[in-house]
Amino acid sequence: MPIRFLSVLTALLHAYMAMRLLPALAMLTPAWPLALAALIISAITIPLPFASRRIAANATLGNTLKWVGLISMGWFSSMFVLTVARDAGLLIAWLASALGGLQVRWDTGLPWSALAVVALATGTTLIGFINARRTASVKRVDIPIRGLPTALEGFTIAQLSDIHVGPTIKSAYIQRIVDAVNRLGADAIVITGDLVDGSVAELREHIAPLAGLRARHGTFVVTGNHEYYAGAHAWIDELRRLGLKVLLNEHVVLQTRNVRGAQNDEELFESQLVLAGVTDYTAGHFDASHQSDPHLALFDAPPLVHTRVLLAHQPRSAPLAAQAGYQLQLSGHTHGGQFFPWNLFVPMQQPFTSGLHRLHDMWVYVSRGTGYWGPPKRFGAPSEITLLTLVTALN
Repeated sequence: MPIRFLSVLTALLHAYMAMRLLPALAMLTPAWPLALAALIISAITIPLPFASRRIAANATLGNTLKWVGLISMGWFSSMFVLTVARDAGLLIAWLASALGGLQVRWDTGLPWSALAVVALATGTTLIGFINARRTASVKRVDIPIRGLPTALEGFTIAQLSDIHVGPTIKSAYIQRIVDAVNRLGADAIVITGDLVDGSVAELREHIAPLAGLRARHGTFVVTGNHEYYAGAHAWIDELRRLGLKVLLNEHVVLQTRNVRGAQNDEELFESQLVLAGVTDYTAGHFDASHQSDPHLALFDAPPLVHTRVLLAHQPRSAPLAAQAGYQLQLSGHTHGGQFFPWNLFVPMQQPFTSGLHRLHDMWVYVSRGTGYWGPPKRFGAPSEITLLTLVTALN
């Protein structure tokens, strides 16, 4: 979106909020100019993350401008939604009074509802900031697999997703995540896309702590849509340089137990797990050779290894994955909505928003994400480091 258009649009929406809220606030408190000042600061600073490169030669100043603008964006988002909701409520109350014959004193709620909008938007932004900036907590999930071989009982996968290293997520944030994951002692670590929001040149030093991830079978990565925005081929090379295994419509076979004394092929295969990964659902729009294909990811996989796990950034890869015969798909992309009202829009594009779901004979687990995108704000959708454990289904 062009910066000039964004600035004009932002200014108009802030003017709408000012006209709808400030007169009512002036009826209630002499401190109403504080709300005016906040709206002016918000309108001015929201375009800054997009213009910081142009107006700040100093990197520290540029980062500060991004921080301020993104925080303002989160506050504005809640302010705008709540202002519209307030106006809708007042309109319903007025219609009930004017047309329905009900004695509704809709005008008495003007000042207090205006104050509630400002208070709720500010409160959720502060709480959301704390939630976004803390190290994601560990969410433990058991995945019941029908017919799971005994050798795979208790196999653990630590999932990271949607970290979005970029304007406000840097190396210190990543190091805390790495330390938390390593303490889990998982058998394998997976990163299900949207790792970065910038070029390799910009973010190489900030992504570097991921080289310290430790798991028995290593760390596996699939691309998300944001990798393609940021230059996927360069990022694939960089992640491989760090020692991470990037799966591009391909798989690996993990030998989970020592089988030197295996008596037959069946015993050997039952201790193996196929871990596959596909490129992002939209990758073909950026590079035709990266067209996402869950079936291709199983090409030449040993047919007697029946436990198959797919890494796919977007949940909407699930229908094809179920057809291909996977038992589990691990995804991200949605952030669980990150904060209201975006959680209401996720189902319009994705079949699942967060958590564990069943699609035919396949489980789909959707992470709420380990970082955040855009505004440093999470409200009602906490970030997570997920520890998934394969267990035998009881029925």
